[in-house]
Amino acid sequence: MPDPTLEREAALWAKGFEFVAGLDEVGRGPLAGPVIAAAVIFPPGQSSIEGLKDSKLMTPAERERVAIEVRAAARAWAVGAASVREIDRINIRRASALAMRRALARLPITPDHILLDGTPLPELGTAHEPVVGGDSLCQSVSAAAVLAKCVRDRLMERLAPRYPQFHWEANKGYGTAEHLAALRECAPTRHHRVSFSPMSQLELLEGTE
Repeated sequence: MPDPTLEREAALWAKGFEFVAGLDEVGRGPLAGPVIAAAVIFPPGQSSIEGLKDSKLMTPAERERVAIEVRAAARAWAVGAASVREIDRINIRRASALAMRRALARLPITPDHILLDGTPLPELGTAHEPVVGGDSLCQSVSAAAVLAKCVRDRLMERLAPRYPQFHWEANKGYGTAEHLAALRECAPTRHHRVSFSPMSQLELLEGTE
């Protein structure tokens, strides 16, 4: 798979859109932890960042190295989050949009065009251009995904020593076999998403005992 490019951003710069923001989130699927979003605005004429690609295809060390370069090269960047409590209250789709809105609000520059990974997200509440596979096609979107993933991974690694039975330092809250096995033996923590299966199923079973 080719690395993401600035082709789409360059076309927008040429049309007069100076502040093109790439926007993405990580953490929709895990059983524990928040959803994190990031927004990145590169200056017009930005060159490609070596090693930047779909964050899921990068090692942790590669992401951390590239994140440093992204922060240094970006004209502006920001991160937003939605908590586990918010995810359970409003659902993961709306919580993802909330995290994205918070990232955009924390930018010191107001974007005049937003490139969003995936399909249209009306819950974002602002005009945006959805790009399916944007994290592997658009450099600004890919950069946002890398920043968001680095932040979320570090957060889960800091939480891991408090709940060693769940091995969050390795699985980052995703439903791996060891995480699921621990949930069968131990009560969910306050960092687990109780609205997600299997936590919701566990609650139903407990209610029938």
